[in-house]
Formats: sequence, structure tokens, C-alpha cells
Amino acid sequence: MALDSRTTDEGRNLEILIEARHLHKSFDGTEVLHDFNLRVMEGEIYGLVGPDGAGKTTTMRLLCGALKATSGEVHIGGNRMAKAPEQGRALIGYLPQRFSLYEELSVMENLRFFAEVRGLSNQTWHPRTIEILDFVGLGEFTTRRAGKLSGGMRQKLGLAAALVHQPRILLLDEPTTGVDPVTRQDFWQLIIRLSVEDKVAVLVTTPYMDEASRCTRLGFLRAGHLLVEGSPKELKDPLKGRILLLKGTPLPMLRDLAKENQYVQDALMFGDRIHLRIQRGKQRKVRSQLRKQICRAGGQLMELKPIPPLMEDVFIAFVQPEVERSDSLSKGNSA
Repeated sequence: MALDSRTTDEGRNLEILIEARHLHKSFDGTEVLHDFNLRVMEGEIYGLVGPDGAGKTTTMRLLCGALKATSGEVHIGGNRMAKAPEQGRALIGYLPQRFSLYEELSVMENLRFFAEVRGLSNQTWHPRTIEILDFVGLGEFTTRRAGKLSGGMRQKLGLAAALVHQPRILLLDEPTTGVDPVTRQDFWQLIIRLSVEDKVAVLVTTPYMDEASRCTRLGFLRAGHLLVEGSPKELKDPLKGRILLLKGTPLPMLRDLAKENQYVQDALMFGDRIHLRIQRGKQRKVRSQLRKQICRAGGQLMELKPIPPLMEDVFIAFVQPEVERSDSLSKGNSA
């Protein structure tokens, strides 16, 4: 994986704020992260995507210093975490999956606690807290007890607590899981503003592919291995012309017929439709063959057409089990 430096349109070198070099992590002899390399620049939103158990949360904990790597190095804002952990942590705002609020305290009291833990004086934290609460949309709820907040508001309070000391780096571990779509939208608008306006480097894990599409760059993690990384466009480009939309009835039969085709590498259900990933250059052949197969089998074909790849298509192509990937690649290269 190349770790090239980047420059702005004005030619200024971007500062590397998060860097992992050949990270390995094992628990009781089982390796859960293997030779992990990463660079995140200022103003960049890097999405780490992968199934449960891929190693995403372990990666986050290694980067913030909550876990010690078996081998490898972490540099935060130029600070080597093994030698200068406090200097590195001072630059980080971390929102874990299970953010712990003090439910008996008010919104303002919670933020005061986190500010004082960070060593901020009253003259510093109070105006900063008012500014942050307005930023995240909680300015009208300073006296509400945290235990009375909705799920989305609790996540916004968690983000506010992570921002109270003006970090240059945000580590967000599945920050919108379990919140409603409107709150997810609001949350991402806040993240984007932080990256664009304040040049904060954001590393976020997410199970949502629409959120992954909002990131500057993505890394696909499976079983502790970083399989591929790139911008959403770079990751979609190899699938251009290789995704067909299939609609008809009965849908399970249509999927089975499609999977029998030698040029179809995968058939992914999306509600009342199927996305077919096919071998490059075989679009016309697959469409002709499937029309005949479905007709002979007594099915009804409503739609069969090429569509641009979604991030879900990319995700499935890269993180499906290795045996299936090998079979698909062999299948795709035959003929």
C-alpha cells in the first residue's frame, strides 16, 4: 500500500496527523490486526469499513493509545505514541462505540467534567462549551439531564465532549449506529464542517455504505487485513460496466438462475431487486443469456439493465469470504 504525501491545490504540503506503520496486534496468540499501515492527513475523512470482527475497534484503540501494539508504530501529530503518549492523546478527540455519559448530570455538567479532565480552566472551557453546544445543536438543552436525552442527542453530546479541547484529530467508532436517519445526516454535516473548516483529521468506522461514500478515502478491513484503500470513486471504478440491475418474479428463482451463469460473479439482493456483478466485457452476453433462462424457467423479467456501482457492491466484492473471492476471481478470469 503506497503511503504518498499529498499537497493542497496551492502546493502546500498537507500535515500527516495519523500514521500507523506495520501495526500488529495479537490477543492470546491470535492475531487480530496484521501489518496495518495508514496515513490520514489534515482535513481528510478516512472511513474504515469492514464486517464485525474485522479489527476496526482494535485499530481505534491502538491509535489512541488505549491498547499497546504487539509490534509496529503509531504516530499522532508527529508524536510517537510509544514514547510520547500524552502529547499524542492531547491532539485526539475520541468517541467510542459505547460512550459513557453521567446520566444524573446535565449536558453542561457532563461537558464541564470532560473539560476539567482535559485540564481546561473555567475561563477556557465555559465559552468553548457554549460554542460547541451551539455547533452540535444542543445549545437549548444545557440543563437537561443526560439520562433524558434521545439516542441521537446523546451521540451529539458525545461528539461535543470529544471536541471540548479543540482536537486536531477525531476518532469516531461507529458514531451513528442506532440513531435515526435525520440525526445521522445532521451528525455527518458536523463532521464534514470540522474537516473542511477546521482541517480536522477524521478517522471513522461505519457499517453504513452511504456514510462510507461521504469519506475522502476508504479502507476495507477484513480479518485484520487492510484489503484495499482509495477514494470512493477509485474503489467504484473497477466495477464500472460490471453491475446489472435485475428485477422480476419470483425473485429467489431469478437470483438462482443468475448465479448459475458462468459470467456472474455475485448476485446481491436489494429489497425487490438484485445487483449482479459480472465479468468485465460480458454484459451483453449475460443479458441475452438471462433473458432466455428466465423465459424458459417461467419467470417474469421486469428489468435487466446496467447501473453505476454502489458502495455496497464494492464492499461485497472485497469483504466476502476469501474462498468465495477466489472462486469468483477464477470464474471471472476463465472464458
